[in-house]
Amino acid sequence: MLIVFVLGYIMIAFEHVTHINKATFALLMCGLLWAIYALGVNDPAITHEVISERLITALGDTCEIVIFLIGAMTIVELIDKYGGFGLIINRIHAKNKRGMMWILTFVAFFMSSILDNMTTTIIMVMMLRRMISDVKERWLFACIIVIAANSGGAWSPIGDITTIMLWMKNYVSSVDLVVNLIIPCIVSVVIPTFIGTRMIKPAPMEPICADNERIGYHINEHLPKLSRAILICGVGGLLFVPIFKAATGLPPYMGILISLSILWLITELVVRRYKLDGKMEGRISQALKSIDMPTILFFLGILMAVSALQQANILTHMAQWLDTTIHEPYIISGIIGVLSSIVDNVPLVAACMNMYPVASPDAVGYAAYFVQDGLFWHLLTFCAGVGGSMLIIGSAAGVVAMGIEKISFIWYLKRISWMALAGYIAGIVVIWLETFIISI
Repeated sequence: MLIVFVLGYIMIAFEHVTHINKATFALLMCGLLWAIYALGVNDPAITHEVISERLITALGDTCEIVIFLIGAMTIVELIDKYGGFGLIINRIHAKNKRGMMWILTFVAFFMSSILDNMTTTIIMVMMLRRMISDVKERWLFACIIVIAANSGGAWSPIGDITTIMLWMKNYVSSVDLVVNLIIPCIVSVVIPTFIGTRMIKPAPMEPICADNERIGYHINEHLPKLSRAILICGVGGLLFVPIFKAATGLPPYMGILISLSILWLITELVVRRYKLDGKMEGRISQALKSIDMPTILFFLGILMAVSALQQANILTHMAQWLDTTIHEPYIISGIIGVLSSIVDNVPLVAACMNMYPVASPDAVGYAAYFVQDGLFWHLLTFCAGVGGSMLIIGSAAGVVAMGIEKISFIWYLKRISWMALAGYIAGIVVIWLETFIISI
């Protein structure tokens, strides 16, 4: 299974060489891994029925994210079609492109602490398409936004799936999480952004792009109130999701489906009221045609492939090996962060939660790292969230940006990975300094 995963991963990485869409290998890898797992199980207790149940469970967990992604991408696409992002872009001002990079970075950083990093990246990258015409320059901006979105989600209890998992299971508390991680997360963003600004010329911002095929029209010039209304409804629908989850306990995809359905109704009435048929594609059914389905299928394939590794206990054995061999929270968390850039951080964090139950408050020695809000849990939260930035396919935000902008895996690896690694290491050092100062 590991050989198949590595080979599939290599083929995904060299998409620009093979000129075969990465979703092809992700789906093939998914199918082969589950087939090998089904054929290779020697435990008589694990029957084909049990494997089918596990497959359905894994598919359900994956589809929660996929459905959410479809809903969020559709809402963002709809806002774009109604010119909503044009209203925001017209209010963002900077003297030059370096200043704009700092502004967009911190907008993404704080936005992802409220929304999830995936939704934030979709919104920011779609806005970026209007602002930067040069493709490679836009790639650099998009990659810095991915880093900012991942780091922004790590210090908020609702900013990332892994932080939600740890928060809901009482491994960390909201106040302590924010207090202990916000500075390391800011550092993990500032360093890559500073390096990124050195890689672009301090040229003045170019005029807003008017010929992007994804925009199609400029309704905000003719009906600005309508653009503003759709923008408010769309962003409100996205913000509704975490509120809905907190109030009902239901998964986020249910909230995004409610928001999508309400927007569907609103836009149907708007199209009739303003007689927009023939002038623009203003319906949800038309916005759905514009979302990037290959990226969604890639996401489905890669998550299901990782689920197969999890079901075969490969990830659990890896975590146990780290514990028995290394037995040092900084190194264990650091390695888990690096691994989260290769495989999904959710099963990695889930494996750690199963390995290390929360220790009692009076624990001493090594066990003291594992009390609620202990050092290990804060390190794990930071490393699993921020570590995913080291590869373009290491996070949902990266996958989305890769799909929208067609960013090359190798291009990211050569130019961005070392910047993300520098911020990652600097953040861990800041956590160590905070712990050292408190212990004094």
